[in-house]
This record gives sequence, structure tokens and C-alpha cells, in this order.
Amino acid sequence: MKFQRIKAVAKKEFLHVFRDPRSLGMGIAIPMLLLFLFGYALTLDVDKVPLIVWDQSGTHASRDFISHFSGSRYFSLNRYVDNYRDIEHAIDRRDALIALIIPVDFARQIESGRKTSVQVLLDGSDSNTATIALGYADAVALSYSQEVALGQLRRLGVAPAAGRLDVRPRVWYNADMISKNYIFPGLIAVIMMVITALLTSLTVAREWETGTMEQLISTPLKGPELIVGKLVPYFTIGILDLLLSMLVGEFIFAIPLRGSLWLLFGMSIVFLIGALSLGMLISIIAKSQRLASQIAMVATMLPAFLLSGFIFPIDNMPLPIQGITHIITARYFVAILRGIYLKDVGLDILAGEAGFLAVFGVVVLALAIKKFRKKIV
Repeated sequence: MKFQRIKAVAKKEFLHVFRDPRSLGMGIAIPMLLLFLFGYALTLDVDKVPLIVWDQSGTHASRDFISHFSGSRYFSLNRYVDNYRDIEHAIDRRDALIALIIPVDFARQIESGRKTSVQVLLDGSDSNTATIALGYADAVALSYSQEVALGQLRRLGVAPAAGRLDVRPRVWYNADMISKNYIFPGLIAVIMMVITALLTSLTVAREWETGTMEQLISTPLKGPELIVGKLVPYFTIGILDLLLSMLVGEFIFAIPLRGSLWLLFGMSIVFLIGALSLGMLISIIAKSQRLASQIAMVATMLPAFLLSGFIFPIDNMPLPIQGITHIITARYFVAILRGIYLKDVGLDILAGEAGFLAVFGVVVLALAIKKFRKKIV
């Protein structure tokens, strides 16, 4: 391969990108739009759960119990009701996700030290949120029970048992357990996978549809030179997208980058080569921009969103699906980005993921070069 020929092809492709606002928008504007859209809209945090209360007791003890819920950041007390019909209507209208029903004899049961039951009704149509909200409610109730028990012991002049278990959790890597710190690195991987593959999937197919491929075939340009030259502009766009994504994460969403910046760029380069080569291979095979874009969407977007571990944990998937995820490159890049962003791990930990991405990139690029033929079929 000759550098001058690769440079000429790259220059031609750069000019096309700059002159075509659709390509420029797809390469830069859309990734930024997706980053802001998902960054603000997509969250796995469950807090300020809408709560309604039916306080049948109306005592100081019941109000104290309710204050444990209203004072928590996980619940938002919307209003009080006095019958089940209002509870049903509130849950149906999604004015409340959880309803707390305190019995009439709540205070008497608490003061006597006997077991007390409080009814909790949840909207199970959103099962994941309801499960988390129920866990929060159990934690609040347990905290209140412990306070009541300690208060009763003190009134009786009995010191708490010295051997009482005191659990003090400490969360590593994402101490505040903010979901955007976990989602954002994976979002970068998904966007880069989808955008780069879509961009390159149109390159060769566009040459065939516009009739310029015949002119390229008549030149001394070799197949590998054409492919590498066409990859250069989109590789540059991919690196620019990565840089912009990092800046947005740092200054807009305050996402911490605890690992090596150079390792992050190095792994991104390896991933980009594979993603761009996959799009190029699709473009060579399809020879039609519409068909190429459809194949690229199915081959990149759906697996990247559903099977990469970006949102849905892979360990919770059925075993056959877990096996399929091993061939999804976005899975490995998501793991790499989260490891670098959140855990500051190095190549000794990420060697397996990096090795797969490197092998994938080399194999797919070789297939694209082999599949391209300088002849009119």
C-alpha cells in the first residue's frame, strides 16, 4: 500500500463528509444529542417514590412512623387518604406507587411491645421499581422498629446488649450509587458502536449507487488502499466523538474518570477499528445504502443496547442469550470503559476484553479487504 493513495482517498472522503450535512450530522450532532437525551432521561435511580398514607391510628406514634418515610429521600409523601377507593384511584392514575396503611391499634401495639402489622400496597405494573421501593419500605420499617426497641429498653433502665450486630456498609467505586456514573460509560460505547458502523456502512455502497466506483476501479488504487483511506475520516470522527463525550461527561454530568486517560484512548482506538471495519464489510456486501443501513442497525444497535450489559445485566439473561453476548463487541468495550472510569483498573485486568477487540478488529478488517473486488460484477 502507498501512503499517497491512501491520503488521496481519505481527502476525498473528508470532502464528502464536510459537504454532506447529513453525514456530518450523523457523525457528530446525533451522538451529542443521544448523550444529552440518555444522560438526562435514562436513570436507574429510584428515589422520591410517590407515597400516599391512610393513617387510621392518628396518634403520635403513627405520625412518628410516617415521618421516617417523609424524611427519607427515597419517598415523597403526596397526600393522606381515608379509604381504599382513594388508594386504588391514586395508584391507577399513577399519583402513587406505594400506599401505607396504618391500623387503628398501631400505637397500642407499639407501646405494648407486641408485633405490629402495617399494610403496604404497591403498583406492580412496574415490577422493578416496585421491588426496589418495597426494599426501601422494609429498611425504613426496620429502622423505626430498632428505634422503638431501644427507646423501650432505655425507659426500663436496661442497657442495649453489647453484642448487637452493627452492619456498616461501604460502597466502592460508586460510593453514592448514582446510576448515571454507571450508565454514562456504557452509553459512550453504545453510541460509538452504532454511529461508526452506520457511517462506514454507507461509504462503498454510496460509490456504487452514484456511479463513482467505476472511476475508482479504473485507477491504480488497490483495494486495501481504498478501504483504509475511507476508514481514516470516520476514524477521526469517532475519536472526536469520544473526546466530546468525555468532555460532556466531565463538565455537564460530572462523571468521574478515575483511570488512565491514555488507556482509555488506546482501547477506544482498538474498538473503533473493529466497529468501522464491520460497517465497511456490510457496505461492501450490501452495495445498497438502504440495505446497508438496515443491516448495520440490526447488527449493531439492537445488540449494543440489549446484549452488551449497558442496561440489562448479562448474568440475569437466559444461558443461551448469555452465550450470544460473547460475540457482541460492545459488551467488551462497555466493560472496559466502566473499569477505567469507575475502578481505575489497568490492562492486566482488561487484557481479555482488549484481546477480543483486537482480534475482532483484525479479522473483520481482513474480511473487508478480502471481500472487496476491483471489478464490476
